[in-house]
Amino acid sequence: MSFSKWLTINYEEPGALRWVALLLEALAGLALLILMLVTCIDVVGRYFFSNPLNGATEMTEIGIALLVFAQMPVITWRGGHVVVDILDRFLPPLLIKVLGTLSGLLISFAFYALANRIWELAARSIRRNEVTEFLTFPVGIVVQYIAIMSWATAAGMLLWGIWRLWLNKPHHSDHQVSEPGR
Repeated sequence: MSFSKWLTINYEEPGALRWVALLLEALAGLALLILMLVTCIDVVGRYFFSNPLNGATEMTEIGIALLVFAQMPVITWRGGHVVVDILDRFLPPLLIKVLGTLSGLLISFAFYALANRIWELAARSIRRNEVTEFLTFPVGIVVQYIAIMSWATAAGMLLWGIWRLWLNKPHHSDHQVSEPGR
């Protein structure tokens, strides 16, 4: 199978958004691989050589931040988060779309406001030259990344998530649960 066919099958987002999703998921995958390697090296060093990896805790914290916030925009615009749809059978489709739109707007606003506050904290951290204890890595850079990815999550939900809801084009990650006897 060619790469372009694989990309089309696995990433149904339109145009450049497909490449953004691929890039963010590749970043998350790389962070996960590095987390695994750091953990293995730390454990082997600790138990076999009585010499753990210096800064492993900090590398793990930074890796988790990279992983979580790289996936957050993709999961949010695809609607891959947990949804309780108990009333969907009883409500008209238009009302469900309106409620979904309100939910999307609320999520977008919350991520936007959160990102603004996180950016302020990043600026303060950079002004104070805060660094991690062992690696002396600037904390503000990681916090800025979190803010940027939160803004991306807000924009992705607002633009693509709500648009997908109204076009009624479910993504491949959307699941239709069939009931027994249907």
